[in-house]
This record gives sequence, structure tokens and C-alpha cells, in this order.
Amino acid sequence: MFGAEKGAADRLDGKKLYIGIVQARFNESITNALATACVEELVALGVNPRHIEHVHVPGALEVPVALQAMAEKDRYDALIALGCIIRGETYHFELVANESGAGVSRVALDYQLPIANAILTTENLDQAMARQSDKGRDAARVAVEMANLLDHLS
Repeated sequence: MFGAEKGAADRLDGKKLYIGIVQARFNESITNALATACVEELVALGVNPRHIEHVHVPGALEVPVALQAMAEKDRYDALIALGCIIRGETYHFELVANESGAGVSRVALDYQLPIANAILTTENLDQAMARQSDKGRDAARVAVEMANLLDHLS
């Protein structure tokens, strides 16, 4: 068993990993904070900054296609999706949240590639701000742990 065989330090060892990040620009103050926390945590986990490729897309709906393009390169051990969708007064929130989430999951399953989904879906800006740093760090940890798990399973 991966958890029993390897300690937390081994599961979170990013020294040999190549990580791709796709960041949506919409709600950029939030996504920039997510990205900063994420990259800082990746580096703290041992990922070489030169092994992190960080690209930007307009919004959350564009994240999956960029993830797919990165997955097709077969260069990354894990990918990270960063975005922020804040509920408005229309149905658009549900559409963007559901479709971006489904797209991220589909790419992960189609390519058997771990993707940490840190596309925030919040009711308001205050909720997004309260989550931006923690979720960025969480995404980095998920990406590293899942990359190591899939390497162990292959």
C-alpha cells in the first residue's frame, strides 16, 4: 500500500517532478494569489522552479483545453488548474463551474494524469479571498502526492 510503504515526506517529494499550471485570468487578483501560493508550495516540496510551466488562459472554461494540450506533450508528472468563479445573478455561474470541472476531470481520466483542481467556486469575493492561499498550497500538495502515487502504481 502506497500510504503504508511510504512516509508523508516521500509522498510529498517533488524533486524529480515536472508540473504544469494553467491559470485563468478572470478574477485575476484571486488567481494570482492562488498561483503564488501554489508555486511557493511546489518549490517548498522540492520541485525545481525550472520544472514548472505556468500558462494563462482567459477564464475557467478555457482551462481544460490548455490542460489537454499540456497532457498531450507527455512531459508532465501532474497538472494544476487554477481559477475563480464567483456566483453572479445569472445561471452562468453553474454553467462555468460545471463545465470547467467536468473538463478538468475528463482530461485527467483520458490521459491518466493527475490534475489538482483549484478552480474556486464561491458565493462572493470574500469567500474567494479567504480560500485563495490555502487552496493554492493544497493544489501543489495534491499534484505532488498524486504524481508520486501514479508513479508507484505504474
